[in-house]
Amino acid sequence: MNSEELLALLSAVGHAQRLRVIGELADGRLYVSELARRLGMSRPLLYMHLDRLEKAGLVVGRLELSEDGKALKYFELAPFELKLNVATVLAALQEDRSGAAPPEETGDAGGAVEPPSAKGPNDPRGTRT
Repeated sequence: MNSEELLALLSAVGHAQRLRVIGELADGRLYVSELARRLGMSRPLLYMHLDRLEKAGLVVGRLELSEDGKALKYFELAPFELKLNVATVLAALQEDRSGAAPPEETGDAGGAVEPPSAKGPNDPRGTRT
């Protein structure tokens, strides 16, 4: 897991409504309309939260046909264990260094941004007074 994936995971669980979704799905899978009713939430808003949870790997959605031929989207929890400590953060940062740079660390032309220790034209360490 790199830092971008770690941040997506933390962001996914860092919202009260998404924690409520996880709580409702803890007893088993539900289709979206039933989940929305239980949470007192609109389906579009629920889909936004489910999308964040699914991208983080915490829930899985499946489209199924009911007996009367209606398409129902079911969601269930994916097995997960969330453990955050210094080792988790360091491992994510190491993955960043060994893989490609996250998009926000590249310049407009796709080049890497200079590290903070590099001297720039306005860097006082590079001038004498």
